[in-house]
Amino acid sequence: MALGLPETALFQYGVLPLAIVVARVIDVSLGTVRVILLNRGMRYLAPLLGFFEVLIWLLAIGQIMQNLSNWACYLAYATGFALGNFTGLWIEGRLAMGLALVRIVVATDPSRLKRFLIKAGYRVTTMDASGAHGPVEILFSIIRRRQLARVERVIRRCSPRAFYTIEDVRFASGPEPLAGRFRGRPQLRSLISRRKGK
Repeated sequence: MALGLPETALFQYGVLPLAIVVARVIDVSLGTVRVILLNRGMRYLAPLLGFFEVLIWLLAIGQIMQNLSNWACYLAYATGFALGNFTGLWIEGRLAMGLALVRIVVATDPSRLKRFLIKAGYRVTTMDASGAHGPVEILFSIIRRRQLARVERVIRRCSPRAFYTIEDVRFASGPEPLAGRFRGRPQLRSLISRRKGK
């Protein structure tokens, strides 16, 4: 008997494995998000997620130990683990928490791109450098990750041949370092919403 319910075939090979899959999806998702939060310096929320992660894991592993002869539970445990990793990354992507450093290497005149980023409220730092085919200019800006897709569209519009990289940022100092706003700026809204070829 598991969970105090009759051990019918439906329960053993249907309800119980499904419950284990759900438990594993939840606890692995929490674990994935927790690790990401730790890497981004969110040290108060991460332990709270860790508490529920371990609690749910104990419930799942407890059922496995009570049903060692049930092969369906093993498959459910592994399936839940795989789905939990995917779900955790999906949740983190949807939340788009934290900061990102955008590094843009431009071989042509970057003034248009720089102008649009500054008008959007972002702080932009530039640096002259030398590339494989001559002089280039590197632009640095720290943005909120939830605004990353918009900034990428601006880069592709203003400098289609620019090379850029994106890195996670754990901490950024200074007053209002991320003041970027796309709302209320018609020129910027037009730029980032314009479809290719139009």
